[in-house]
Amino acid sequence: MRDLFSESLTPANLLHRDGIVHYYGTIMTLNDANECFETLFNDISWQHDQAIIYGKNITTARKIAWVGDQPFDYTYSNTTKRAQPWTPLLLRLKMLAEQECGETFNACLLNLYHDGSEGMAWHSDGEKDLKKNGAIASVSLGAQRKFSFKHKESQETVSLYLQNGSLLIMKGTTQSHWLHRLPPTKSVTTPRINLTFRTMETHSSSYFNE
Repeated sequence: MRDLFSESLTPANLLHRDGIVHYYGTIMTLNDANECFETLFNDISWQHDQAIIYGKNITTARKIAWVGDQPFDYTYSNTTKRAQPWTPLLLRLKMLAEQECGETFNACLLNLYHDGSEGMAWHSDGEKDLKKNGAIASVSLGAQRKFSFKHKESQETVSLYLQNGSLLIMKGTTQSHWLHRLPPTKSVTTPRINLTFRTMETHSSSYFNE
C-alpha cells in the first residue's frame, strides 16, 4: 500500500454545485487491492441485509457488515444492527483513507456485491446521527462498477467508474442536495466489496446506506 505518511493531492470536485466529491483513483497497488479483497471476502462475517418494507421482511442478495470504534446501533426499515470491532486490515484501510483525505472516521459499513445484478437504488446518506456535512470515504475493491450522482432538484447526473483499489470522498452538503446509486449491470460477472468509512455522533445510535 501507499506510504501512510506520503503527501497526497486533493483531486478536483466532480460536482459543480451543492456538494463536494473527490475521486482519488487507485490508492494502492493492484496486488494489494486483490489481497485486501480476498482477505475481506473470506474473513468478514458477512450477513444478508434485512429490511421490513410494508410489513414484509425482505432479505437482500447483497451482504453487509458493520464495524466501529463502539458498538454503534443503526436502524433501517425497522431493522437494527450493532457494530462489531475493527479487524486489523479494516483499521489499516481506515488509516489509509484518512491519510489521503485528511478526515477521521469511527465506523464503516461494508457491502459485498456478488456480481453486477446487485446494486443500490438512489439514496443519500443523510441520517441524523451522522456528523453534519461530514465526509464519507468509499474504498472500492474487486470489480470496477459505475457510480452515479443525481441532483435532487435539477435531476442532473454525474457518473464515473470506481476502480479496484480506489477512493472516493463525499462531503460538505453533498448528502443534502444529491442522491447516489450503484446501478445494476449485466456486464459485470465478478464480485465487488465497498467500504464506506463514516463519522458517527457518539452520543446516540444511527443507520447508514451504501
